[in-house]
This record gives sequence, structure tokens and C-alpha cells, in this order.
Amino acid sequence: MAGGLNGNHERVDRGGVVYASSGMPQDRTWVQVALFLMTAYTTTCAGMWMSPSLKVEPDADTWSVLFGPEYLVHGLPFSVTILAILGIHEMGHYVASRRWQVRVTLPYFIPFPSMIGTLGAVIKTRSRIPNRRALIDIGAAGPLAGFVVAVAALGVGLHLSEVVAKADIPQASLMLGDSILSAWMGELVLGSIPEGYDVYLHPVAFAGWLGLFVTVLNLLPVGQFDGGHIVYAIFGSRHDLISKGAIVALGLFWAFGPPYEWLNAHSALSAWMASRWPGWLVWIFISMALGRRHPPPYDPCLELDAARKAVGYLSLAIFVLCFIPRPISIVSH
Repeated sequence: MAGGLNGNHERVDRGGVVYASSGMPQDRTWVQVALFLMTAYTTTCAGMWMSPSLKVEPDADTWSVLFGPEYLVHGLPFSVTILAILGIHEMGHYVASRRWQVRVTLPYFIPFPSMIGTLGAVIKTRSRIPNRRALIDIGAAGPLAGFVVAVAALGVGLHLSEVVAKADIPQASLMLGDSILSAWMGELVLGSIPEGYDVYLHPVAFAGWLGLFVTVLNLLPVGQFDGGHIVYAIFGSRHDLISKGAIVALGLFWAFGPPYEWLNAHSALSAWMASRWPGWLVWIFISMALGRRHPPPYDPCLELDAARKAVGYLSLAIFVLCFIPRPISIVSH
């Protein structure tokens, strides 16, 4: 979530929530609807290309494939699943915000033509958070709601996935890394995978995996990420130290974390570079660019109750369970 107050306008306290009294931009619902429809299309196209049931006629032209219902229908399982995960995540924030009378927009989905078709979704906060209890309710509601849907999607998708011989996997395929949770779910649903075989994920399972990975990114305990909100709510003034430590820890993990096959390689340096996922460097940069600091709520002194502390620690435990050292790699035979 992002947003803030326009400092050029008077602030008015209404029931513990601070609003700007004038100059507040009005919601443009048509923009959100248009962005959602565009994202629905781009994610459907992405899902179509990864669908194992897609069969393109040899004489079909590009436009008929990109806009033909008989082709696009194959992308719906992925599209519906990923939009549900992202949408429920943001609606978790929205509902919790409204319960605290914090002004927020409806979700803005972000279409992006790519292998997944989107850059996610955001809502904008347009009034100040009243206290730390509200902060943890709002910050944790999104990741927890999205996490539940992502786990369900991964479980269903694994049932639909196939165990195939590695020799039958296409050249230069993407290999998705496992977290503690996804590895456990794979073992639970599919059992032990024989040597020389791997799981060819169904698009619904891929959407569930993405949902868990998005949960990890949102729960990074830094700045104004959802995890940063939670850390501020629990630890108060110590949040800045924790944010700094999290950025340093992520950098150290990128450099020295698994996998460790490079230690036995002939050219250790090049093997080490190949084993690192550059995406973590991007997120370190984003974390630093967005800032480690967190703006205080209107009443920063109100303490958390035991239930909210439990919710906060549960969210941080989910971060650990879903963290993936090397999320994506390219496998060639």
C-alpha cells in the first residue's frame, strides 16, 4: 500500500483518523475497472501460453491466437487464480482499513505483458493510520488473506500437475525453487519424486507458487512493505534497526546462501555467480529506494494486545516458511 496526506491542506481529526480537509483527489473507479480488465487479458494471455492443453492450428495467425476465444480460454485457469490471489490480498487491506475508518481506494491492478502478465496490485491509503493496532490489522490482513488462497491454489494445482522424466522437459525450461512450505506440500500431495523425474506444474499450481512468493515479497520486514508495517506495530522505535538488519541479511543471504554446488566446481567464481538469483539484488535496491523508515501512526503509543502480537508473529513465521533462496533458475539439458 502507498499513499499519504497533502501537507498543503488543513488536517482534521475525525474519530482518531486524520484526513486532509480539502484537495483530496477523488477516486476514478473507471481507471480501476479498466486496469483490471487489461490485467485480466494480459494474465489470460500468459496463462494461455503455459497451458498444456493449448493446441495452435498451423495456419493460425498471431492476431487470431491473441484474441481468439478458442485459444484464450486455455489461459483462464491461471488468470482466474492469480487475479483471485492478488485481489483477495488487496481486499484484505481494504476491509481492514474500512473497519478502522481509514480512507483507501479500491485495488489498482497493474497489467504487464510478460510470462505472468502482471506486476501485481496496490491500493492507496488516503488518511493516516490511527494507531499500532490498526497498523497490524491493516498490514497483516492482506498477506494472510492472500496466503490462504495461494495455499489452496497450490494444493489444487499440484493435484493437476504431472510427474515427468527430466529428459522430457523442454530445453531452457524455468525451474521454480521450493520454500519449506511448498516442498512439504509437494511431498504431501505428490509423494516422493523418483530420481530422474520432476514435477511439471499445472498453471493453477504456478499461480499458487507465485502467490506464496508475492506473500514473501510483501512481508519483507522493511520500510512500508506489509512486513514493515507489522514490524513497526510490534517493535515500535526499533523498526529502523530491524529494517537495516533485514536489508543486510538479504544481501548476505544472496551472497552466501544456498545452493552450494559451486564450492566443488572447477571454476568456483563463475559457478557461484550462476547460482545466485539476481532478483534479490533488485529487491534490496527497491527496499533501499523506498526507505527503511516508517511514518508513525497518529497515536504511536497504544500498545498491542496479545491477539494482535500473535497475528504479527504468525505473519513473520509465514515469511520464513515461504522464503525461497533461489526462486527461479534456467535448466538446460
